[in-house]
Amino acid sequence: MRPRTRLSRTLRAAVPLALAATVAAGCATSAKLRPEPRADALPEAEVETLLRTEARSWMGAPHVWGGVTREGVDCSGLTLRMYADVFGLRLPRTTAEQVRAGTAIGKENLRPGDLVFFHTEGKRTRHVGIYLCCGEFVHASSSGGVMISRLDEPYWRAAYWTARRLLPSSGAETPAPRDASKTRGW
Repeated sequence: MRPRTRLSRTLRAAVPLALAATVAAGCATSAKLRPEPRADALPEAEVETLLRTEARSWMGAPHVWGGVTREGVDCSGLTLRMYADVFGLRLPRTTAEQVRAGTAIGKENLRPGDLVFFHTEGKRTRHVGIYLCCGEFVHASSSGGVMISRLDEPYWRAAYWTARRLLPSSGAETPAPRDASKTRGW
């Protein structure tokens, strides 16, 4: 057996301290990179602007079941990522879980940031998007990837199911529709 030297005792004490310091530094760094939640009752116009800016960065991303990246995303993955990236909020992963989050609201009361849900291909298949404004919503379509569609398009009007509000209200009113003729009938 080798005798313990003063150097080996010093190393034995230093290694755990160095490891603890490295872990602490890593945690501190990751905490700084996490975005601050931005959902504190932002004005609706600002919510719309933030969402449209983020939506532009996703446009054209292909639809991939279970995907959550710009290389491939599904509808609930898109809402999950956009809410995390824009507002610092964590949504449940699936459409079935997202439809139970927040507060139910009527179609006539939609505001930017509300989740809009659809029954597509029969009552068993669900789809989700994020309402932008003036009848438009962003979503990951299985046929065309990430895109902006309108609630008054015949397909989406027929498939509309419900909506949920997750963001707090700022009290600011929804801006008037840009073109009132395009919002009728939805």
